[in-house]
Amino acid sequence: MPIFQLTALALPLALLSPVAAAEAAETIPQWKATKVYTSGLQAHHQNLIYQARWWTQNNVPGTNGPWRLIGPCDSRCDSGSGGGTPPQTGPQPQPGGGYSMLKAELDATEARLTSSPLYALTRANIATRPNSEVEAVVPGRAANPDNVRRIERLLPASQWLQHFPQANPAYSYGKFLQASAKFSGFCREFTDGRDADAICRKALATMFAHFTQETGAHDRNSAIEEWRQGLYFVKEAGCADNDSSCGYNSECAMAGWQTEIWPCGKDAQGRFKKYYGRGAKQLSYHYNYGPFSQAMFGDAKVLLNQPELVADTWLNLASAVFFMQYPASPKPSMWSVIDGSWQPNTSDQSRGISAGFGATTNIINGGIECGHGYEKPQSLNRVSYYQRHAQQLGVPVTAAEQLGCKDQKPFDINGAGALNIYWDMDWAYYPDRPEGKSFACKAVGYQTAYSTLQSGDYHRCVQKHFNVVLVP
Repeated sequence: MPIFQLTALALPLALLSPVAAAEAAETIPQWKATKVYTSGLQAHHQNLIYQARWWTQNNVPGTNGPWRLIGPCDSRCDSGSGGGTPPQTGPQPQPGGGYSMLKAELDATEARLTSSPLYALTRANIATRPNSEVEAVVPGRAANPDNVRRIERLLPASQWLQHFPQANPAYSYGKFLQASAKFSGFCREFTDGRDADAICRKALATMFAHFTQETGAHDRNSAIEEWRQGLYFVKEAGCADNDSSCGYNSECAMAGWQTEIWPCGKDAQGRFKKYYGRGAKQLSYHYNYGPFSQAMFGDAKVLLNQPELVADTWLNLASAVFFMQYPASPKPSMWSVIDGSWQPNTSDQSRGISAGFGATTNIINGGIECGHGYEKPQSLNRVSYYQRHAQQLGVPVTAAEQLGCKDQKPFDINGAGALNIYWDMDWAYYPDRPEGKSFACKAVGYQTAYSTLQSGDYHRCVQKHFNVVLVP
């Protein structure tokens, strides 16, 4: 005899009991803080259905109190998408305190606040490649990136040795190509008619002049001309990891956001690492090692824990390319001065700043070398070195180019290169938002823990200042 199994039949609403039909047809609204709920009313919040035990208003479902959990959202929830809670813009109260916000909403706000042409240009200048691609670069490799192959064509290995015959072996030609490969914006192609080769040559001459000033032997008794003595020092003279007389890590023990965001590493004996000058840029201080590490690895702690990498690897030259490409607002980047995308406005002109080699000295060390009414010895050195490196590279230096900076005042916030490159809390009052808070950050010119040029920092700024968790 066959065995029959009874199965549940889906009954049309007309055949259900009046109560069952009402429940099936009922739409459960999304919970709202301003709405009054009496006993028995239901609402959904964060994909869960709740029922009010008694009269309530502004009590978040999920917290202890007037709400009883019924179960997960189903087709009755008013999302129109099969039961998921519809996205809500703005801060939403969280059980236990704090708020949630949509990641997409913060993304849109960040995009709006960084949508200017100057931001777009800056992002193109500082764009980087993965380290796996960088470390595959070797001289003569057909698969080298386009900007690297341009440099190889304009500056072959033999000419590198002409410029730097006394270079420390750590500064090899191959490492320079790798450092250049990291930044796709350096010596890149242009589509607007600018001469990419000419701009690259000028950038190399400018960079090499500053190399010579910052890391040169400066031995005027040497048979090798002084302009060719660059890249002699890899580490700051008089400093070593076990040298107690060399400073640069006293800030590590200080409380504050800088040591929170860029925590100093420690050696095997528990002593703070030393962040003295290393590499062609002579990168110094933990608050410079941290951002450079973030740009190179997506992790500030890599170089804070291993600062020696800035001396021993291609990072010793990448730190200099990093400094050329990145703006230090209100200063423009050196690259923008060289490629012509930065042009002085009336504020810059009133401060004696024009597009030329002198402006790059102002960017590097203007507080010490510029604006004194006479050229400081360091500035004179840079000018002399630039002229010789430029001659070697076939870069024309005209009488119209402002080579020195004796009459240049510091860049200011009204200049053409001023760009607010940090996020800070927006302190404004917003009456339509919880507690009157903005739940937003704003771009500022002073340094904070969050960069407008670093992906994800806007999220982190809002989360830090407003106790916010992000939801997809």
